[in-house]
Amino acid sequence: MKIVLQRVKNAAVTNDSINNQIQQGYCLLVGVGQQSTSDDIEILAKKIANARLFEDDNGKMNLSIKDIAGEILSISQFTLYADVKKGNRPGFTKSMSPDKANELFELFNDALRAYDLNVLTGEFGTDMQVGITNDGPVTIIYESQDGKII
Repeated sequence: MKIVLQRVKNAAVTNDSINNQIQQGYCLLVGVGQQSTSDDIEILAKKIANARLFEDDNGKMNLSIKDIAGEILSISQFTLYADVKKGNRPGFTKSMSPDKANELFELFNDALRAYDLNVLTGEFGTDMQVGITNDGPVTIIYESQDGKII
């Protein structure tokens, strides 16, 4: 599993049927690969829920999203598994099939909610518009395989 985390002042995702918005927190772009498992979900949810990426009174990144009562906007992003080695058109064979990927994506969001986090999502498998105000900017890439951070 691959996740691009962006610390945001606000973020929104819209399409014809959704309009979800958050204030301060994280915008997560979540890629589910062929080898992704429930073990990856657990380790990544724990890592993100406890990451200290917000500044304390001394300006140090020392506070977690829970400490600041932040929110999460989680958006599925199969293109994180793009293979760009050959040619100019990326291949996506390393992404998990949509039905299985959606199941793991939902389980991941539920795992985050188990940490008492407010998690809103995009709509899996649809064309969406995403707007963010990146805070910092702070962008962290998390990747897990076989239940271990890599």
